[in-house]
Amino acid sequence: MLEFGVFVIGLLAVIGGAELVVRGGTRISARLGISPMVIGVTIVAIGTSAPELAIGIDAALRGSGSLAVGNIAGTNTLNLLLILGLVALLQPLKLRSQTLLLDLPMIVGAAVLLLFLAADGLLNRLDGGILILLGVAYTALIVRAARRETVAVRTEFAREYGTPKRELAFTGQLVRDSVWLLAGIAVIVVGADWLVDGAVGMARGFGVSEAFIGLTIVAMGTSAPELVTAMVATLHKERDIAVGNLLGSSVYNIVFILGVTAMVPPDGISIDAPLIAIDIPVMLGAAIACVPVFLTGRRIRRLEGAAFLAAYLIYLAYLLIART
Repeated sequence: MLEFGVFVIGLLAVIGGAELVVRGGTRISARLGISPMVIGVTIVAIGTSAPELAIGIDAALRGSGSLAVGNIAGTNTLNLLLILGLVALLQPLKLRSQTLLLDLPMIVGAAVLLLFLAADGLLNRLDGGILILLGVAYTALIVRAARRETVAVRTEFAREYGTPKRELAFTGQLVRDSVWLLAGIAVIVVGADWLVDGAVGMARGFGVSEAFIGLTIVAMGTSAPELVTAMVATLHKERDIAVGNLLGSSVYNIVFILGVTAMVPPDGISIDAPLIAIDIPVMLGAAIACVPVFLTGRRIRRLEGAAFLAAYLIYLAYLLIART
C-alpha cells in the first residue's frame, strides 16, 4: 500500500506538472510569435511527453531500463489505439494533410527504427544519438510545413491556447508564464522520482516485471493528459491541434524521450526479451494499422475507431493474462 500511495502521488504530480509545462511553454511561444503549428506539434507534444522523459531518465539511472521502454511502448500503443479509437467513436475524425504526409510516415518510421535498434536487447548512446537526430529532422520538417499553415489552424490555436503577443501585456505575463514553466518542470522531476519508486516497489511486491508495470499502469497514467485533451477537444469540435499533438507526442516519445534516456547511463539501457518480441512490434503494428485507415477517405470512421478500441482491449487482456 505504501508503494501504491507513493506511485499515485507521483502520478498526480507528473500530470499536474505536464499541464503547467504545456500551458507555460505554449503561452511563452505565442508571445514570442512562434507559429501555432510549430507549437502544437512540438512544444505541446514535448510538454505532454515530459512525464515520460522524467520517468525514463529516473528509471535508467536506477537500472530499470525495461520500465522506461515499456512505458514508451505502452503509451504509444494506448495513444494510437485507445485514444484515437475513443475520439473517432465519439465523432468521425477528419485528418489534415500534414498528418497524412508527415506525422503518419514518421510514427511508422520511428517505430521501425526502434525495433531495429532494440533487437540486440540494448539501447546504447549511439542508438540514442540516432533517435535524437531523427527527432531533429522531424522538427525541421514541421517548421517547414508551418509556412503553409492555414488561417483556421491559427484561429483554433488562439482559441485554445491564447491570443497573439501584440494583444498582450508582454513582459509581465512572459515572466509569469516562465515561472509556471519552471515550476512545472520541478514538479515533474520530483513526481517522476516518486512514481518510479512506487512502480518498482509494486512490481516487486506483486511479482511482475517492471516492463509490465511500465506497459500498463505507468503508460495509462502518463497518457492521461493526451486522453483528456483529445476528448475535450472532440466535444468542442476543435480537434486538429489535439490529434496533431497526439501523433507528434508519440513520435517524440520514441525519438527524443528514448533517445535522451539511452544517452544517460554510460552502458545504455537494457530491454527485456518480451518487449522486443511482443510489445514493440505491437506498437509498430498499431502505427502500421493507421496507414490504410488514415488514407481511406482521409478520416477515421466510427467503425474503425471501434476496431482500434477493441484491438487495444485485446492487447490489454493479453498483458493481464499472460504477463502476470
